[in-house]
Amino acid sequence: MKASREEEGGQLRAHKNAHVKLMLTSLSAMAAETSTFPIDLTKTRLQLESSSSSSSRSRTNAFRVATEIVREQGPLGLYKGLSPAIIRHLLYTPIRIVAYENLRNAVVSADGDGDGGGSLSLSAKALAGGFSGVIAQVVASPADLVKVRMQADGRLVSQGLQPRYSGPLDALNEIVRTEGFGGLWKGVFPNVQRAFLVNMGELACYDHAKRFVIQNQIANDNIYAHTLASIMSGLSATTLSCPADVVKTRMMNQAAGKERKIIYNSSYDCLVKTVRIEGLRALWKGFFPTWARLGPWQFVFWVSYEKLRQIAGLSSF
Repeated sequence: MKASREEEGGQLRAHKNAHVKLMLTSLSAMAAETSTFPIDLTKTRLQLESSSSSSSRSRTNAFRVATEIVREQGPLGLYKGLSPAIIRHLLYTPIRIVAYENLRNAVVSADGDGDGGGSLSLSAKALAGGFSGVIAQVVASPADLVKVRMQADGRLVSQGLQPRYSGPLDALNEIVRTEGFGGLWKGVFPNVQRAFLVNMGELACYDHAKRFVIQNQIANDNIYAHTLASIMSGLSATTLSCPADVVKTRMMNQAAGKERKIIYNSSYDCLVKTVRIEGLRALWKGFFPTWARLGPWQFVFWVSYEKLRQIAGLSSF
């Protein structure tokens, strides 16, 4: 009877901790997304540029794109599409982070090792991270679609054209009306591929790098360890995910309709045409803005998340 009550108490604590982790993850993700969104917008605009359409576009760089946005739309233009981006992360980030931790801990418990994942191989952590990212991205894909469309609308405005959507709700309604309910998941396959790669690189590398730093006494479990781990995970995640990110962005931006020509028939078609027309390097278009965003994003997220967990009385990630 006593053992049964202890088990019930443990389950209640685990259930409560899961809710706390989801809330803390959401808060940290909102802070990270808001602080780095202008870099994400710049990266998206760069990825939508096709170097074959104009000789001047081949010389486009991140600084020039950001400068043009501020000049044409003002400083607030750098936050075009922020609201759907935050909505996306309220779904995406809590699911992937908590799912990864649960998967990691479940494997550790099954192995009878209580070190919180230190004994897991990097490949096992990579699979757990990739799988968690896939689940989260399928759920959050509609919000990601709206974010990309609204970011691309800023480019239409800079060209003197009418934006497609007046806001996130209008974008959702218009997409469902013209492309059907399934249209909300346009680009879901390259999206899922990217999510698998970025989370495989980000979560596994952060987890592994942080434990390496602590175990080798480079730093204690503090802001220094978290910063070093986030830098390493940001680089690996960017390198792995950038090609899928380019394909995802281009697939999600093309809207079906009578007045719009479909450029890419599938993710594979987009990949092939991009390489054939623009070269292999085009798959890493926006690499430095992506890395410049992922680095600060992960720094803000992981440092704030680890600190909030400490305040809430939870163990380190």
